[in-house]
Amino acid sequence: MNIKITGSGSYIPTEVVSNIDFAKHVFLNDDGTPFPHPNDVVAQKFLEITGIQERRYVKDDLLTSDIATIAAKIAIEDAKIDPETLDYIIMAHNFGNVKKGAIQSDMLPSLAARVKHDLRIKNPKCVAYDMLFGCPGWVESVIQAWAFIKAGMAKKCLVIGAETLSRVVDLHDRDSMIYSDGAGATIIEATDDDSGILAHESASFTYDEAHYLFFGNSFNTEHDPDVRYIKMYGRKIYEFALSEVPKAMAACLEKSGVDISQVKKVLIHQANEKMDEAIIQRFYRIYKQQTPEGIMPMSIHKLGNSSVATVPTLYDLLIKGNLENHSLSKGDIILFASVGAGMNVNAIVYKV
Repeated sequence: MNIKITGSGSYIPTEVVSNIDFAKHVFLNDDGTPFPHPNDVVAQKFLEITGIQERRYVKDDLLTSDIATIAAKIAIEDAKIDPETLDYIIMAHNFGNVKKGAIQSDMLPSLAARVKHDLRIKNPKCVAYDMLFGCPGWVESVIQAWAFIKAGMAKKCLVIGAETLSRVVDLHDRDSMIYSDGAGATIIEATDDDSGILAHESASFTYDEAHYLFFGNSFNTEHDPDVRYIKMYGRKIYEFALSEVPKAMAACLEKSGVDISQVKKVLIHQANEKMDEAIIQRFYRIYKQQTPEGIMPMSIHKLGNSSVATVPTLYDLLIKGNLENHSLSKGDIILFASVGAGMNVNAIVYKV
């Protein structure tokens, strides 16, 4: 028995925010002092480092659980299953539902419970719970779904990654330009063919690295100190990712028994273009190989970093032929990989 993705769906928000839209923002240093460079210089440097030209934000009336439900409905339809037959709904996110203009996150009930409610699933044995695992949350949720099915505890699982990061960013922090909103969902089922999950790898580095991403005060010292925003030590994360993610990918590939020459695509968390490129180069350097051209599809240029939603959204776009110059065929080997708050890393080797 193998376990595979039988359906996928994504929700890409309709509100497009370009780098030019940050022209009137007042960017500050972390001590509240004015940033020394004009915003056009900030935007150009930001584009060179991250590759992000624009990002997507949800409309004011939408919540994380709403867009998760939209993506889930598409995945359910794509898999052609009855939602009442789902055994688990695993919902990866990090900040819950944050209403526009609110200062509190709402996770009561869990977002997975809300999605199940909105899907109008009656079956009480469909267990719904949330996964808090930083940006690698969707990948880790797929691994958990695999484990449930492998253990005979489930036959079908709905795995979702959704986030509305636009609601938790400090507009005085240049890093706010990285983050975006979105949702991706997948149906995970047992299969009789040879496709599916071939191996997985996960690790949590918390001894020194736990607080590389954290909730902190606005850089504007006049803001309410009790209101917190997503913050990060970018250089530390970059160095950590370059050190640990390639090793996790290589360990996963070794477990799978697949030769690196067979890998068709690497779907890595869309965090930062330069960082992702460096991770891929380090990965192939382990095997003393050059990075193959076209190995790494990217969505970050137009969609930004939507945390747990980046990998399932990228997969959905790729498998449905909606990424220019990229495609997948039956039997292709792909590698999922992610890194994020915790600090957590993980990877999956998957045969289409």
